[in-house]
Parts: sequence; structure tokens; C-alpha cells
Amino acid sequence: MTHDLLTSCPVCSNTLTVKRLHCNHCHTTIENDFEFSKLALLSKEQLQFIETFIVCRGNIKEVEKELGISYPTVRGKLQDVISALGHEVAQKSIVDERKIVGMLERGEITPDEAIKMLKD
Repeated sequence: MTHDLLTSCPVCSNTLTVKRLHCNHCHTTIENDFEFSKLALLSKEQLQFIETFIVCRGNIKEVEKELGISYPTVRGKLQDVISALGHEVAQKSIVDERKIVGMLERGEITPDEAIKMLKD
């Protein structure tokens, strides 16, 4: 029986390291300090999103359809992944997108206007 790989400590939430690798076939064991790849540190939800994003070849419209979520939600999830991988996310675009979504929700702009503003 296999278990999901733990990447953070259940006690203090710091990132864990791998100390031992073992082959169940020949019983070779290698001990050292191994680090996880950045992708291994993403949550299950983030990994599922990235898999969908890749299968859709980065086409946000297709990701929207596949996951049944809006364009701003796709962008937000993508920005969360970028941030989780240790890269900076342009805060200006996040603020602008939230502002546009708010304007749309209040009826200040039409969906077509919101789409055009988000694309710009």
C-alpha cells in the first residue's frame, strides 16, 4: 500500500527532506539529504490545475471549460501556482483583475467590457 508523499512537517509545517531511498526489487538503499522538486511542493489542487492547464496547452478558454470556472479564477489559480513555485506575481495585475471583477459584479460594466479589459 502506498501513501501520498508528505512534503511538510505535520508538527511545525516546515519543508521536509528525504533521507533514504530504497529499491523494493533489489533492496538497495541510498541514504543522503535529498530535496523535493518545486513541483512536489505544490498542493494536490495546484497539481491538478497544472495538469489541466498543460493538457489544454495553456489555452485559458479551454481550462475554463474543462474546470467549469471563470477566466479570473483561472488566472488567480495560475498566479497562486506561480507564487508557490517561488516566483513573483505582478501585484498590479491581481489588483486590476479584482477591480474589474468587482465592477462586473456591481453591474458597472458588461461582461464583454470586462473581457476586453482583462485581455488588455
